[in-house]
Amino acid sequence: MTENNKPPFKFRFRVRYGECDAQGVVFNARYADFVDISVNEYIRAVFGDYQRLLDQDLDVQVVSLTVNWKAPARFDDVLEARIRTGRIGNTSFTLHLAFYRHGDGQFIADADITDVMIRPSSMSKVAIPDHIRAQLTEGAPGMLISHAGEE
Repeated sequence: MTENNKPPFKFRFRVRYGECDAQGVVFNARYADFVDISVNEYIRAVFGDYQRLLDQDLDVQVVSLTVNWKAPARFDDVLEARIRTGRIGNTSFTLHLAFYRHGDGQFIADADITDVMIRPSSMSKVAIPDHIRAQLTEGAPGMLISHAGEE
């Protein structure tokens, strides 16, 4: 459970060979990719479809990404990103991600990503509309999406 007593959204994916470095662990830069694919799944779950944002002349752009590593992940590990919405400001919002190895529950890394809401037609930031704010506040509690093919 999260601090707001709602279970987080969960997204599972498998570490591919090409994401690992000469030490046999996931290369640090790949975590930005992991955050990106996980957040895309979260946004899809929260809004129903990313296109729904675009159809409203709305989109998001990353303004900050921080990652903290706790333990190594390796080729063929199934990682589970647990995501919840954090702070929602006037034009930006932060998502908190925690990555765990599926199976043994090892805490691998956490990340915070802050996106600003923009209007693509003018490439300018815009206040987060109330209906978007409500969807972000609700999140996608308890939903699990898996691309890992785990048993």
